Amino acid sequence: MAGDHEKVRVMMDRGRREILVGGGAAAITGVISTTAAQKIDSISASGWDYRTIKELVQALQARKISSSELVEHTIARVQALDGRLNAIVVRDFERAREAARAADVALARAERRPLLGIPMTVKESFNVAGLPTTFGNPKFKDFIPKEDALIVSRIKSAGAVHLGKTNVPLGLSDIQSYNDIYGTTNNPWDLGRTPGGSSGGSASALAAGFGPLSLGSDIGGSLRVPAHFCGIFAHKPSLSLVPDRGHTRPPAPPLPRDADLAVVGPMARTAADLALAFDVIAGPDEDRAGIGYRLALRPARHDDLKSFRVLVIETHPLMPTGIAVRAALGRLSEQLVRSGVKIAHGSPLLPDLADSARVYMLAIVLFLGSHCATRRL
Repeated sequence: MAGDHEKVRVMMDRGRREILVGGGAAAITGVISTTAAQKIDSISASGWDYRTIKELVQALQARKISSSELVEHTIARVQALDGRLNAIVVRDFERAREAARAADVALARAERRPLLGIPMTVKESFNVAGLPTTFGNPKFKDFIPKEDALIVSRIKSAGAVHLGKTNVPLGLSDIQSYNDIYGTTNNPWDLGRTPGGSSGGSASALAAGFGPLSLGSDIGGSLRVPAHFCGIFAHKPSLSLVPDRGHTRPPAPPLPRDADLAVVGPMARTAADLALAFDVIAGPDEDRAGIGYRLALRPARHDDLKSFRVLVIETHPLMPTGIAVRAALGRLSEQLVRSGVKIAHGSPLLPDLADSARVYMLAIVLFLGSHCATRRL
């Protein structure tokens, strides 16, 4: 994007990073030992913790930092902070170090891939070869898949360095992130609060500076709620845009499938990083629809913010909107108007929100009910 749109995006991204760098570390250091706090201060001082993927890729390509150095730095931050957060519950540090060394070799020969050398995490429910996939269920604590989920393999092929898997609630079915295997994940902004669910471990890790990218999943808010609770970005893609092979409840085999409502998608700290990650993971499952299928999303209609029209929905007939949320939406609307955007608060094209919500909840109940019935069989 160019013009006003780019200016607003850069301003919002910079402000968010500055808040996370200052406030995020302070919220955590206030409740841990002086020794650990000193370690965190030294880690945060480097300035690498809240860079965008683009910034990190540029630094790696310019040899300002190596992937091995960046990964070791991120691992040290996880070891200093995650004891109180419990975000990364399955660690893959040794293989991450190996992958970082391989990335440095590739960078040295001027190889270019969109995520080459970038440390990142994935939600516990994605299969990663050699690591447990449990969906937070103690019955499956010993289940070890033999191959990566499809989009995990795609991010690795793009050069990403996998650090570990992030926490989830039992069955990915809650608005918080606790299970009897790994315990409770806390919110980096306030350890007495939840980061949300079910992708709460990923959101907590991103907000704490444990890499710039993670992968999550969503059926009823599991990407969007943690993003809101932790102040990061997440994208719930349209159905079938991102294949979910390998994001399957154990011990089911990782077969290609289309699951109504349920999708997988990227999580990051900026909208630009979401777009970059989406380009890596989107596209048909080669085992199912790869022949004769091309992902060709239409480009944005405009390249400046003031040419867009925005519909602001700040009330819902079945649920009151919080005062703080309405105030934030109001401030956003005012800022958009000042930028020349045409704002509307209603449209005859909008479906009945009460009816839509009831249909949506019925669809979720039917989805979960059929899934449970299948599991019993």
